[in-house]
Amino acid sequence: MTASDSRSKGAGVPVADDPAYRRRWLVLTVVLVADVMDLVDSTIANLAGPSIRADLGGGQSSLQWVLAAYTLAFSIGLITSGRIGDIVGRRRMFLAGMAGFTLASVACGLAPGITFLVLARVAQGLCGAVMIPQGFAMVKVSFPPSEIQKAFIPFGPALGLSSVIAPVLGGVLITADVGGTGWRSVFLINVPVGVLGLLLGRHCLPQARETVSAVRVDPVGILLLTVASALAIYPLVQGREAGWPAWTFGMLAAAALVFVLFVVRERASSHPVVESSLFGHRGFRGGLLVIAAFFTAVSGVMLTVNLFFQLGLGYRPFDAGIAMIPMAVGISVGAGVSGGYLGPRFGRRVLLLGTAVSAAGSLWLWATIDADGLRAGTAALAPSLACLGTGMGLVFAPLFDIIIADLGEHEVGTGSGVLNAVQQYAATVGVAVLGTVFFGAVPAHGFDGATKTVALLSIGAFAAAALGVTTLPRHARAGGGH
Repeated sequence: MTASDSRSKGAGVPVADDPAYRRRWLVLTVVLVADVMDLVDSTIANLAGPSIRADLGGGQSSLQWVLAAYTLAFSIGLITSGRIGDIVGRRRMFLAGMAGFTLASVACGLAPGITFLVLARVAQGLCGAVMIPQGFAMVKVSFPPSEIQKAFIPFGPALGLSSVIAPVLGGVLITADVGGTGWRSVFLINVPVGVLGLLLGRHCLPQARETVSAVRVDPVGILLLTVASALAIYPLVQGREAGWPAWTFGMLAAAALVFVLFVVRERASSHPVVESSLFGHRGFRGGLLVIAAFFTAVSGVMLTVNLFFQLGLGYRPFDAGIAMIPMAVGISVGAGVSGGYLGPRFGRRVLLLGTAVSAAGSLWLWATIDADGLRAGTAALAPSLACLGTGMGLVFAPLFDIIIADLGEHEVGTGSGVLNAVQQYAATVGVAVLGTVFFGAVPAHGFDGATKTVALLSIGAFAAAALGVTTLPRHARAGGGH
């Protein structure tokens, strides 16, 4: 009996004699494995950047491309993969995504050059986008409504713990240089995890029946969105190193034009990529501002601090991973407190607190480096990084459920996909723009001055996010857990 068979009996939810119900915790485990793979891979790749450049060469933009290629591909794929899963089957999509992610990780680990690595990261991002949305949907069909909140509880601690472990694991792998693999091991570590996830997934994931005629995708809309994204991101990453020639501004102008064409296409399409009714909600529009500003700052600061440790202070990857632990612990603690107590009790006021604490952490980071310069070390920077991480964690846990609180049931799935995609876009822009600012400031102001510049810019972004928070619903959606 399939999950959909049990619902057709009239109960509308999985029942006790349904094999899918009995395997529900295994389903949750497989989905958690996928999410942890995605998070750990992104975090470790950030740490491995300088080692990759030292081995494979390339310009300063190479570091940004190793990160931006993944997040850009991930964000583009997220918008449509949920709908495609409804057509071809979520289980099939999830397993295909995990298999592709595992193979792409092998390609990253064996990359002979920087261009090959960037292309392999694109493949990783696309496969991750295929995998992640299907997982949440399968958890929801495997658990009855009375248990769904309980099912999502492990996500916060698991992802928070992963964010703490990932920098240390990355540093250990790179420094240990097992079998001469060096930085390559941070990608190859995904292989046994992916194989385990595939074996478990084939055994336990629900075989839900989808209605092929119920969902359509707009290939022209997808193409326009993909082209607009590529035209925008490429000059942002490559422009500074190229000296900002005329073609970079031409590409940015073309990106704006293609995006306008995408909007026009969306309004005329009978099956748009993005539900147009979403933008009729004031809270959803404000939520896009919050996510764009907040995650631009987060990704830019995390990249910059890592570069400061390795390029400015000369830390080995292992030492840099240890130095980043205060931020990771702060994220874990902030998310745990916010998701378990403060978020349900105080709603959007927790987001205002989180943005304020994040801004205070950036100011503290600026002040510490201003006082100590390149003498600042792990101990001196730990308080500001812990403060930054705590603010980030306070925002992470309740943010999406608060933004979607006013959406209709038919809008929640698409809305969550758009929010996840915008988050990934913002991460890409943060790496591209703030990374460009950082490397542009190094010749004149050194690594310490460049880090201070990014810290000040991040304060402005956190302030913009706080402004957007005031437009959000006051409390999270009942029965949340996107």
